[in-house]
Amino acid sequence: MNLPFDEVKATQTAAWMLRQAAAPLEHLALIKLLYKADREALRRWGLPITTDRYVAMKLGPVTSGIYDLIKASGNVGVHPTYWSSHIAKRGPYEVALERDPGSSELSRAEKRLLSEVFAADGTKGGFRLADETHRDFPEWRDPGITSTPIELSEILDALGLPEDEVAHTESVVRAHQAARQLVG
Repeated sequence: MNLPFDEVKATQTAAWMLRQAAAPLEHLALIKLLYKADREALRRWGLPITTDRYVAMKLGPVTSGIYDLIKASGNVGVHPTYWSSHIAKRGPYEVALERDPGSSELSRAEKRLLSEVFAADGTKGGFRLADETHRDFPEWRDPGITSTPIELSEILDALGLPEDEVAHTESVVRAHQAARQLVG
């Protein structure tokens, strides 16, 4: 059960973090910050901000679609995307805002939450954030050398939300999926 991935919203979300940093960020730090923001958004509102899927990897939970976009943005032979028109890979480990995509897809509450997450953790390096997600997020289990999906239901369970809130979140996600199929 996942929301349909919205590359525009994911790009604007990552760009918000990069604007907060006012400098390139390690891509590992960026995906950890975005995961933390999505996790807190799920706790507060029952919906993530990035609309991404999540996987457990050796270095912790990852926003999978964004990670794929980061990897592809460093490959010259890949067809340009909305992401690559705005965010570029710098060297092997950093990403930078090249062109501001704006924030029209983000609500005021989402912007506040992203700013809160950045204020709390934005100066931490990627490996420190990875260590914290290993320790603090029970939905992550070490997959070894591969990756395994982390379902929204696993995150909701790890957050300790009441059953009625979990059921409500699952129904909202299904409604978003259905709406996306109608327009998509």
